Amino acid sequence: MSYTAPVDETKFWLYEILEAKRLFSISNFNGLKKEDLNLILSEAAKITSESIYPLNQKSDQIPAELENGICRTTPGFASAYDLLVQGGWTGISGNQKYGGMGLPFTVTSCFNEYFGSACLSFSLLFLMNQGQIDALENHANERIKNIFLPKLNSGEWTGTMNLTEPQAGSDVGALITKAEKNIDGSYAITGQKIYISWGEHDLSTNICHLVLARLPSSPKGSKGVSLFIVPKYIQNEKDEWLLENNVKAISLEKKMGMHGSPTAVIEYNRSQGWLVGKENAGLHAMFTMMNNARLGVGIEGLSQCELATQKALEFAKTRKQGYAKIDNGRGVILDHPDVRRMVITMKSLTSAVRALCLDAALSLDLSKSSDKKVAKKEDARASFLIPIAKAFSTDMGCRVADLGIQVHGGMGYVEETGAAQVLRDVRVTAIYEGTNGIQAIDLIGRKLSDSGKAANGLIDEIKITIRNCGDHKDLQIKEMGNRLSKSLVCLESSLNWMLKREDFNDRLAGATPFLKAFGLILGANYLVKAALNTGALDRKSLAQFYCLNILPEMEAYGFISQSGKHSLYSFSDNFFGFSQ
Repeated sequence: MSYTAPVDETKFWLYEILEAKRLFSISNFNGLKKEDLNLILSEAAKITSESIYPLNQKSDQIPAELENGICRTTPGFASAYDLLVQGGWTGISGNQKYGGMGLPFTVTSCFNEYFGSACLSFSLLFLMNQGQIDALENHANERIKNIFLPKLNSGEWTGTMNLTEPQAGSDVGALITKAEKNIDGSYAITGQKIYISWGEHDLSTNICHLVLARLPSSPKGSKGVSLFIVPKYIQNEKDEWLLENNVKAISLEKKMGMHGSPTAVIEYNRSQGWLVGKENAGLHAMFTMMNNARLGVGIEGLSQCELATQKALEFAKTRKQGYAKIDNGRGVILDHPDVRRMVITMKSLTSAVRALCLDAALSLDLSKSSDKKVAKKEDARASFLIPIAKAFSTDMGCRVADLGIQVHGGMGYVEETGAAQVLRDVRVTAIYEGTNGIQAIDLIGRKLSDSGKAANGLIDEIKITIRNCGDHKDLQIKEMGNRLSKSLVCLESSLNWMLKREDFNDRLAGATPFLKAFGLILGANYLVKAALNTGALDRKSLAQFYCLNILPEMEAYGFISQSGKHSLYSFSDNFFGFSQ
């Protein structure tokens, strides 16, 4: 099967529902117009569908290999990378001052979706690069910016993110990689980092690592972490970036999926690096990169929703099996109610996830508005939406990919169709860039620290949709409003419960179901708004299906989120096999 980038669907959500025209008035985006955006979407669709997607199955079958310290990537990646570099896609969101295209993150997100659907493991290289560019733009001094950003934007160099160590995963404060200051003001970095996506490869002339490390005088924990830029190659006596910097990939992980993406263990041995931001403020700088990267991973979940849905729908429209007694049936499995339920579930969840991710990206862009009131509001809104977008979208990516295998039946379980690859590839998105459990903790912790102001802002948006449904003449739309209203009562109850808990462990116990509940009702809100604003039969039918078949899950998660810690901690040690 082929992959077709969903350009029309992207335009629908951007222009008809999310009011992306607001981007065109922001000075940061260099006079971007609707016709410019349409052209970018069209070109992104063409290059990903025609030049990248043919590499997807190959990336699964011929993974990256490390031999004698040299990483060989999937055949075809090198020429495709050169093509993307020539098109300027490596610096799509980078500042024009340093050679980037200066496009809004919303536009970058659209490109990332298409690229991810076409070949997720390859697209991760670009996501890492985008994140590093963003971190350097916001926190590096001008000298570092002038050295690194033009080469990162051009694609001559690529970037990575180095947080995790064998003993330090989500607990970043436990890292032990050390940094010692050199006489020339640079730093000597020593330690080992694991799970480094695209940490070693043969596509660019240099690989620049953003590394979290600890200075000798730094306090313990996360407050004593600093951020450094450490390239694989540094300058030689002729000022050429060709001198090896004692940065070594000692192995590549053997993984469940994403085989085309080299995930490296990197060893630093007094490797030369330069401080990014201030000493002991590394997490602050890294979170700039991680915030956008987390939304980027949410978009990876979306990309696999779209790919799985396209594969399943194509199969269901052509596979003949059994006979369904329906009018105008075509004798294919899509005629069968259960298969149709699965396919429509996939399409509705994909639409909900796309709207959520684009909405969050749009708020990120609008937070750069010159109107300080707008900027403040959208910044808070984006901050609240991002953990939901990351976790909900990747959870749904896994769910939709699993349904895609089921639609294919036995053909889904074998490798020929590529349906199994989608599930294997998407599964990691719920883990990296902060597990979905960590996103939930962030949501009920930091993101509710405003006493629920940002959450209630989104709830108010849903209430507007409900009122608009109530004012509508169409009885089916009125009923959607009623169902949305019922679910909102449950969400508000859950939110108030969270805000009132004195024991934070009670909140932690319900964090994940709370996030899922919020994601599910936001999805309903987007689809119902689409039905309201267009009047199109299929938009109304999709919203109705979601409200009848998916939204009720939200109420269950809302109740579960209020169950507290007792049911988790009431077991004896024997239950878990601890010795007495």
